[in-house]
Amino acid sequence: MAKGQLWETRPLEFWGKAKEIRANYDKSVASENSNVVGQGNWDWAPAYPALTIIHDNPVGSMIQARNDAFARKARLASEIRGWGREICGYQGNCWGTQFLGYVEDGTPWRRRQLVAPHPCVCDQHAKRGQQARDFENMPQWMSDCCMYTGEYDEQRELAMLEHKAYCNLRVVNDVERILGQQCDDEMLVQILKNTSASQSYRREIAWLMARTIPSPLSVKDLYSVYTIGMLTKVDPDETLSFWKMVRDEVKWRADNQIAAVGNERFRFIEAHPPSWHYLKYYRYLETYGAVCLGSQYSNGSTFEIHPDGSVEYFDCLRWPEDTPMETREDIIRVSVTRDGRTSFGGIASGSCKIDEYINRDRIVKFAKSYQADGALLAIWRHGLGCTFTRKEQAMYLKEAGLSVMHYEGSQPGDRIDLDEKRLLDQLDSWMQSNGLRRLEGKAG
Repeated sequence: MAKGQLWETRPLEFWGKAKEIRANYDKSVASENSNVVGQGNWDWAPAYPALTIIHDNPVGSMIQARNDAFARKARLASEIRGWGREICGYQGNCWGTQFLGYVEDGTPWRRRQLVAPHPCVCDQHAKRGQQARDFENMPQWMSDCCMYTGEYDEQRELAMLEHKAYCNLRVVNDVERILGQQCDDEMLVQILKNTSASQSYRREIAWLMARTIPSPLSVKDLYSVYTIGMLTKVDPDETLSFWKMVRDEVKWRADNQIAAVGNERFRFIEAHPPSWHYLKYYRYLETYGAVCLGSQYSNGSTFEIHPDGSVEYFDCLRWPEDTPMETREDIIRVSVTRDGRTSFGGIASGSCKIDEYINRDRIVKFAKSYQADGALLAIWRHGLGCTFTRKEQAMYLKEAGLSVMHYEGSQPGDRIDLDEKRLLDQLDSWMQSNGLRRLEGKAG
């Protein structure tokens, strides 16, 4: 332990396995024996014999995180073809590699056989497959993002879920028809069970981060692995094994007070992803003893805080244990009931309102569940769905007693409008306004 450090810190043991899984996924994307579906976000992809899902979010963010010069070159390739700077940086990065014809390491861009954009409340998700389709006239299928606002309504809920099931069943059948691959329905059942179990491990990890002081994991650690098995589709058994490994290590760290930040004295949350090229600011804030615990984007919204201050899990039973899964229609119907009314981690329940953007006090419940002292909220200029109601959320958080700081930038996948020096100056002022001074050592 360093001089003056309050708690012990240790390297993460699951990190090596995470890198291995990611490397194997990258190889599968490059394999000519695999059919590629672009922009999909499907639990059932491994049920096909040779199908690889490529999703713009992790790909676009990693392009920006790994190589800013290449990311800017890719976005320029998109811009000169008519796509303005106001589009999502993830899209600009991914479309740009398509226009350039190669990816960061110089290998050819992996063409898609079909695009099926992931429906989401973010305002540009639905267009993510359009440019890939228009570029070489490949098949495209669009699902609907079914949502409603207000109080829980059983009849509307059933109608919405039935329509979701119809859309997803069409996609599954179209993959068979277009790519000539037969979906293994028995494998599909096992995937759904593994996915549910993996999510249980993830909820427990979030609980340990939220309710343990010092936190055994920071969001910077979590961001390194949180897409595994979700947006980055890998073998379902390996996914389950990996998240059990992470849960076991995080639980051991919590039990033994192994801290993510050895001098934790200020806990803060965010509202959406950071600028991927500048994750340094997490390490910079650690020199003040500040640890970021995540956001509803990275951690999900799995806790409910009651008026008496007690915290418990949402009722996360995704479907009754005796739900039949005898036909493909049954299986697909079960798969969509896990989504509730929103794609942002809500659970369909008569006791809670689900829509994150309308029910703005959910971020306050999230902050209080994580015992946070403050919130760092980005105001992104592009991809406007990411910042809808951000100012209102800040007011709710301040009323709840949290210290809030805003900063501006383009979008997590686009660094152009983020002034790093100004951000560090703002962070200094924010920490000092909370009575904190930098501790010994330098920012990582």
